Amino acid sequence: MGSKNKLKRFLENETFKNVIQPKRQDLENGTVVLKGNWANHFKNDNPIVLELGCGKGEYTVGLAKRNPNKNFIGIDIKGARFWRGAKTALEDELTNVAFLRTQIELVDTLFAENEVSEIWITFPDPQIKYKRTKHRMTNQNFLNKYKQILKPKGLMHLKTDSEFMHGYTLGLLHGLGLEVLYANHDIYKNEGSPKEVLEIQTFYENQYLEKGKPITYIQFRVH
Repeated sequence: MGSKNKLKRFLENETFKNVIQPKRQDLENGTVVLKGNWANHFKNDNPIVLELGCGKGEYTVGLAKRNPNKNFIGIDIKGARFWRGAKTALEDELTNVAFLRTQIELVDTLFAENEVSEIWITFPDPQIKYKRTKHRMTNQNFLNKYKQILKPKGLMHLKTDSEFMHGYTLGLLHGLGLEVLYANHDIYKNEGSPKEVLEIQTFYENQYLEKGKPITYIQFRVH
């Protein structure tokens, strides 16, 4: 994507009522208070579902269309990517969609205890090198952050093309004694995955499928 195109999307994001772009400093010092106030943003008390590292926002928008009685928030630091999802949501008049431009590690400053019902992690960077372990979105530190904001029995979903990420996460969940509800190492070959796991495909997922890579999925709880 060219720099001019990126700039155009950044500027357009600033005009979108469904895009929120807080500054990290404001979140850390508490001058922007989103935490605990998402019902006010959506003007209802419907369950909140997050897509972390939402990319172009395909899951955020796809799930919102299927579940009008839930609110969906896509989170990513790359605003030029989720511009597409935000624009589509506005074009389709989806009032249960928001996009939040921020770092994933700040998620516990953005949501209060028990404020989130469900979290999707779709095709994250597996951060395979050992020194990058702290950046894996299912490491123990991140799982503890998710536990802080999720309701008891709240669902977690990991969908990835990375067999490494799939195996790492399963091993960690079992080691921590957390509940794995379902795991599939090749969702399009082995039956049993939820419909939304099969029916909603991201831009990157389609690229992986063209290369013949298996897509994996885990549904689990951190409480």
